[in-house]
Amino acid sequence: MTGYLQVMTTTPSREVAEAIAQALTEKKLAGCVQIVGPIKSVYRWEGRIEESSEWLCLVKTNRDLYSACEEAIKAIHPYEVPEIIALPVTAGSRDYLSWLAGELAPPALQT
Repeated sequence: MTGYLQVMTTTPSREVAEAIAQALTEKKLAGCVQIVGPIKSVYRWEGRIEESSEWLCLVKTNRDLYSACEEAIKAIHPYEVPEIIALPVTAGSRDYLSWLAGELAPPALQT
């Protein structure tokens, strides 16, 4: 089960989150993208403490597709330095992970 990832990225609007979700699922780089928000983010940027409302995308994918997934997010994302973090899935429902595997593009077919 260690081949799966949950990739997270935050966006400045629901529209950007939806565009990322749509692109990743259409390209079969994600089996599912959940959009959560708005959330409040507090962060340091260029020496100042900033606060903003953002939308969080939770992307379900596998390790083999991570690089293509990251590239697809960056192609759409308006931030200069977008948050793109991947966490390994260490356990999960066998049925869910089997479904996920069937929804993802084989690495040889990535576009």
